[in-house]
Amino acid sequence: MQEQTQIFGIRAILEAINAGETIDKVFLQKGLHGELFNELESLINKNAINKSYVPVEKLNRLTKGNHQGAVAQISPIAFHDIEILVTTIIESGKTPLFLLLDQLSDVRNFGAIIRTAECTGVNGIIVQKKGGAPVNGDTIKTSAGAVFKIPICKVDHIKDAVFYMQASGIKVIAATEKTNNLIYDISFKEPCAIIMGSEDRGINPSILKVADDKAKLPLLGDIESLNVSVACGAFLYEAVRQRLS
Repeated sequence: MQEQTQIFGIRAILEAINAGETIDKVFLQKGLHGELFNELESLINKNAINKSYVPVEKLNRLTKGNHQGAVAQISPIAFHDIEILVTTIIESGKTPLFLLLDQLSDVRNFGAIIRTAECTGVNGIIVQKKGGAPVNGDTIKTSAGAVFKIPICKVDHIKDAVFYMQASGIKVIAATEKTNNLIYDISFKEPCAIIMGSEDRGINPSILKVADDKAKLPLLGDIESLNVSVACGAFLYEAVRQRLS
């Protein structure tokens, strides 16, 4: 499996996108204009590639080459198609267990969650194309290599994944403090997908509305929330406990 690589230069990135490379994120120089730069922006938007506008100093730190105002990170993994993955798991006779991450932004949290998901038999992780943490060196290191062992899918919107799971007979459970249900009141024995929210705002309200169930962890101390990767581990191991009993 390839290490994450960077490419720089507008033409090089255009060619990479057109060649079907899995681009994780493109860093673009703030305030830059020009015909070729506009063409790159248009192609990035058309392919729903994650992008960020940054000062030129950031690009200079990312590469020593002539970046022309654009640096792209190529993902070290190939992302899976959600429909093929869900169908394959259902047809295998396994009881599906999926994880949906609603714009989780910290790469170390992402890596830790991937590691726990692999250890608990999660069949696949679904993330949004835009706004989420990239799969980079820190993700790989924190996941202890689990990123290469568990299928990861990218979708335009997490809500699309929720609807697809529900249409496939998979119950969607939101991990949120905005409920009276404790994690121990919910059944994880049937086919299910667990949604974890972002570090700062949790699960998007519009996604909470369409979830089949909501559950929270009991918090007995003074601090009102857990780190998302720790909370995710608690949810996944409750699913494991129920399925083993």
